[in-house]
Amino acid sequence: QVQLVESGGGLVQAGGSLRLSCAASGSTRGIMGWYRQAPGKQRELVATIQRSYTTNYADSVKGRFTISRDNAKNTIYLIMDKLKPEDTAVYYCNARDLAANDYWGQGTQVTVSS
Repeated sequence: QVQLVESGGGLVQAGGSLRLSCAASGSTRGIMGWYRQAPGKQRELVATIQRSYTTNYADSVKGRFTISRDNAKNTIYLIMDKLKPEDTAVYYCNARDLAANDYWGQGTQVTVSS
């Protein structure tokens, strides 16, 4: 069983930056990532990172967001730069273990004002 605890959301003006953190308890040998869900929309992938540090980003955040991982601390981070109002959403941390079980954090609100 993996438990995920996110932190770092908040309110920021357009063009600003935020850093999200997700600390995992339990084994996280699989892929981890960030997803987001805006009001009235489906949850969508933001970025993922494998234990080997291979990353994947949604086209909408490429060049602005950076995902990183500290395997020793079982923690992933999402540095969000040049934030836009359309980045406003609840951001969820995800971990998938080697048996393909998905675990989700409680979510953290990110609001970008114009």
